[in-house]
Formats: sequence, C-alpha cells, structure tokens
Amino acid sequence: MSPTVGVSVPLLGESNGAVQPASVPGAVFNVATSIVGAGIMSIPAIIKVLGVVPAIAMIIVVAVLAELSVEFLMRFTHSGETTTYAGVMREAFGSPGALVAQACVIITNIGGLILYLIIIGDVLSGKQDGGEVHLGILQQWFGIHWWNSREFALLFTLVFVMFPLVLYKRVESLKYSSAVSTLLAVAFVGICCGLAIFALVQGKTQTPRLFPGLDNQTSFFDLFTAVPVVVTAFTFHFNVHPIGFEFAKPSQMTTAVRLALLLCAVIYITVGLFGYLLFGDSTQSDILINFDQSNDSVVGSLFNTLIRVSYALHIMLVFPLLNFSLRSNIDEVLFPNKPMLATDNKRFMILTVVLLVFSYLAAIAIPDIWYFFQFLGSTSAVCLAFIFPGSIVLRDACGIATKRDKIIALIMITLAVVTSVLAISTNIYNAFSSKS
Repeated sequence: MSPTVGVSVPLLGESNGAVQPASVPGAVFNVATSIVGAGIMSIPAIIKVLGVVPAIAMIIVVAVLAELSVEFLMRFTHSGETTTYAGVMREAFGSPGALVAQACVIITNIGGLILYLIIIGDVLSGKQDGGEVHLGILQQWFGIHWWNSREFALLFTLVFVMFPLVLYKRVESLKYSSAVSTLLAVAFVGICCGLAIFALVQGKTQTPRLFPGLDNQTSFFDLFTAVPVVVTAFTFHFNVHPIGFEFAKPSQMTTAVRLALLLCAVIYITVGLFGYLLFGDSTQSDILINFDQSNDSVVGSLFNTLIRVSYALHIMLVFPLLNFSLRSNIDEVLFPNKPMLATDNKRFMILTVVLLVFSYLAAIAIPDIWYFFQFLGSTSAVCLAFIFPGSIVLRDACGIATKRDKIIALIMITLAVVTSVLAISTNIYNAFSSKS
C-alpha cells in the first residue's frame, strides 16, 4: 500500500454516504486520551526523584517540544504527497526511513497495549512485588476466587470492553469514549488533590522537596532515568496523522493539539504535585500501589477505591486509540499492496483479534511496568516524538524549513539523544551493579 493510501478522509471509510469531517472538540479528546495514558500514574514518582521545580520544568519543556515536533510533522506532511507518518519519513529518507518509523510505531504501541493491560490487571486482581502482596479491588470486594484472578479479569475486560471499541474504523468514532476517558482522568486528579488537601489540613503530609536530593543511593546520572518516563507520557505522534487527516482544514489539528497538550500538562503537574504531597518519599513508581494501602477511615478507603476504579476505566478507553494506529502500521508492513484495511473485513478482523490475543498473553507473562516505561521512552518513543520530526526538518526534502526550524530541530535531536543515552547507560550500570 502506498504511503498516500489508507489514512486520508475518509480515513477508513465506514459508511456508504459522505463522511463528516472530524470536529475540534472530538480531536482534543482523542489527542488528550492518546497522551494521558499510563504516564499519569508515574508522574508523582518523577517529582519524588527530581524535586518539584525540575520536574515541573521538564513537563513544560517536553510539552512545548511535543507541540513543535507535531507542527513539524504536519507541515512537512502537507507539503508532500503523503498522509501518514511512514509516508513523510519515506519522502525524507526513502523506504528505509518509512520502515524504521513503522517499526517504532509498532514497538511503542505494542508496548503500550501490554502496559495498559498490566495496569488493569494490577488494579483488578492485584500483584505481588517481591514478598509484598497487593490485592486488587475485586479481591478486596469479593475475596480471592478463580473468576477474579488476573487471567480471567483481563480476558473478561478484553472481550466485553476493548473488543467492541477496537472494531471502529475511524478515529473520530472514538471521540465519545475518549471524552469519557479524559473526564475519568480529571476525576482521578480531582480525588487525588482532595485527599492531599485533606491530609495537608490534618498535618499528615511531608514538606515537598523542591530540588533533587543526591546521596549514596541516588547519583546525578540517576536523575536522567526520569526523562524517558516523561517523554513516553507525551508521545502521541503515532496518532497525529490518523486524527489530523480527518479534519477539513489542517489548522484545526494545530488548535486541537495545543489545547490537548495544555490540558494534559495541567493534569500531569497537578497529579504529580498532589500525589507526591500525599505520599512523600513513599511514593511508588506506580502511584496506584500507594492507593491500595489500607486507610484508617471508611471515607478514605472509598476514595482510594474510586481512584483505582476511575483510572482502570480510563486505561480501558485509551486502549482502542493505541490499537488503531498499531493495526494500520502492521497492515502497511505486512500487506503493502493490498487495498485499504477497512475494505477487507476478514483481514481487519484477523489483525484485530491477533493483536488482542498477543497483548493479553504478554500482559499475563510480564509482571512489571517500570521497565516498559524506561525502554520505550529511551528508544522508540523518543524517536517518534523528537528525533524523527527533527530529522525530517534537517533533511528538508520539501525545501520549506527556515533557519529557526533547523535550529529548533537540532536542539530537539541533541537533547533527545543525550538524555536517552544517559538514561540507558545509567539503567544498564544500575542493573549490573545490583547483581554484583
């Protein structure tokens, strides 16, 4: 399939009549849902590691760079003859560039789908962290039974929640589920803030650390391991083209992206600050683990449960958006000469089911999510978010890049490469040090 086929309006034709262009509010919800996935629950840990000031500064910087990189992507895409991420990479770097972009989208999104299922499994059926056992909400409510085990709970969720949503063939069709998902994320933040303010009034909070504390356990280079988590939290570039090319006007996508990034930055900063304020130095890399602890009041326990339920539902509704671009890219790689995916119901259904089954089996086999964040944020996610868009500008195959564009692109690539190399090196060093 050529790069100009498959993601144009109508993106994946769903009806016999004319397809209505996407709306800005619907796109804002779809973009925001693509961004606020699993990242929200690790932001408090980032503030614990970096301190309040550097963490908030990093969130703002990454959000600004994400907006610039999306602007680069869409401007160069509209200047060429393509409508996909792989297509604009092909115009800049030939077939190898398109293949690398598709590989990064596939790696990032498969990792994301597995990550989401792991989180849902942790919330519903709990997890065992070393010698410590964390019960899921189903086990806390009904006791431990075969039907609320991790395997069965995830299977039920996939069949009755995710499967109907991944059958949609246009991104715009997911705007209502994305709106609910965004509202659930806001509810998660609101409850977290309320609990933190209540704890603050009672004098149960610790004084937040404004800057990182370097000691024998935390070195300067350890701070860079937080960067991939924030990068992953703002990586939504795999859905930029599917969402953007359902608009009637290109400028509408720019507006939607800016509004969504502003909303998500506020959500991240708020939940990070109040989550860290609530749990202090005991904040886990997955803040949901903190909320499964027993509370000294019925009301507190109720709010803890509401937070976990709202976040699990939020993740369930994010899942279809990642699946959408993943399915399209896998289809382009495996069947480049076939007609549009939506015109072949058999191929569409087989790809959909295979992806769900693979994600399910991997989520059952993999117990921890923190390594996913660090791996994706240091490799495929940082390539999609910053390195590839910056490289497209420097290559300037369309001859439209200004001097300012190239300076920004060079800074973007340099920051991405340096921080990723430092993060990967530090993680490898720490892994070998812990074994020695």
